[in-house]
Amino acid sequence: MTTREPLLKPVPIAELRPTQMTVGYREVAEKRRRWRAYDGEKKREFLGAHQIPTVLGPKKRHYVVDHHHLSRALQEEGVKDVLVTVIADLHHLEKDAFWTVCDHKSWVYPYDAEGVRRDFKDLPKTITDLADDPFRSLAGELRRAGGFAKDTTPFSEFLWADFLRRNIKEKRVEHDFSAALEKAMSLAKSKDAGYLPGWCGPSEG
Repeated sequence: MTTREPLLKPVPIAELRPTQMTVGYREVAEKRRRWRAYDGEKKREFLGAHQIPTVLGPKKRHYVVDHHHLSRALQEEGVKDVLVTVIADLHHLEKDAFWTVCDHKSWVYPYDAEGVRRDFKDLPKTITDLADDPFRSLAGELRRAGGFAKDTTPFSEFLWADFLRRNIKEKRVEHDFSAALEKAMSLAKSKDAGYLPGWCGPSEG
C-alpha cells in the first residue's frame, strides 16, 4: 500500500478552525518577534517549510491539530494564507461523530484557561478567538529553558501547563514571570512531575 503524499494547499488563516480553547499569548508574541526578524525571502521559505496540519471536518472546514500559536502569530502579523497538510479527511461525518473520532485520536483538547474540560461546542470558531492561558506560556518557556524535553505526546505542553497551574499561583505568573519560571524549573525536576511527557528526571543532590 503506497503512502499518499500530503495534500498541500493555501488556506486563509481566518477560515481555520481551532481544536483547542487557549494559547499562551506570551508564546504568540515570541513567535511574532521571530517572524519580524526575517527578511522577505526568509519569510517565504519559512511559510513553505511550516505547513499547518489539519483534519478536514464537516462542511469541508479545516480543523487545526497543531501550530495554533504559529497560526495566531502569523495572523497578527498580517499573513492572510498558510499552507496546510490534510492528515485525515472526515468531512463526511456528522459533527458528533467527527468530534468523537478527534477525541480518540487526540486531535482535540477542549480544556479552558482554568484547565476545565468543556463541551466541543464551546471551542472557538476562529484562531482570533483563542483565549490566553498564562500557564501555557510558562510551560513553553520551561521547555525552552530545558525543564522538560520536547515530546510527541499530543498537547504535551498543555499537560505541563495544567501541572504548573496546580502548583503556582497565577498572580506570580502574571506579575513576576521570571520568579514563576524559577519555581516551575524546580517543580519540573521533582518526582511529582514524573508522570508528565518529556520529564527529565529529578535534580541531583
